[in-house]
Amino acid sequence: MANSTIGFFGVFGRSHDMRELDRAFRAVDVHPRMVPEAVKLTMAKLLKEANGGREPDASAYAAAAELVGYCMLGAEAFAGVNDEAAALAVEGRIERALASEDSDGIDSQLILLALHAKLMEASVVDLFDLKSETD
Repeated sequence: MANSTIGFFGVFGRSHDMRELDRAFRAVDVHPRMVPEAVKLTMAKLLKEANGGREPDASAYAAAAELVGYCMLGAEAFAGVNDEAAALAVEGRIERALASEDSDGIDSQLILLALHAKLMEASVVDLFDLKSETD
C-alpha cells in the first residue's frame, strides 16, 4: 500500500489517492482547495481501511467526495449543481449512517470527520440534528 502524499513545492507529486480525491471533489463542484489536506489524507486512509488496506477504486473516492461535498455545500447548493436525485441519495446515506449501530462504517466515519473538521454547512447540522460529544 503506497503512502498518501500531498506533494512538496511542486517537486514531489501528489499521490494517486490524493489526485483521485481532488478529481472526485471537482466532480461534485467542490474545489479541492476548499477541503483541508489533513481531511483528504484522513479520507484516503479511511477509504483504504474500508477496502481491506488495498487501494480503493475510483467509485469509492467519488462516493466519499459526494458525502463530504454534500456536508460542505448543504442540500440546496448540492442539488443545484449535482441534481435532486444525487442529493436525495446522499441524504439517504446520511440517514442510514446515523441510524446504524455500526459507527465504524465508512459513511459514519466520513460524517464524523466533516463534523469534527468543522466543514459542515449549518443547514446540514440542523437537518440531521448532528452533534459531536465535544460540543
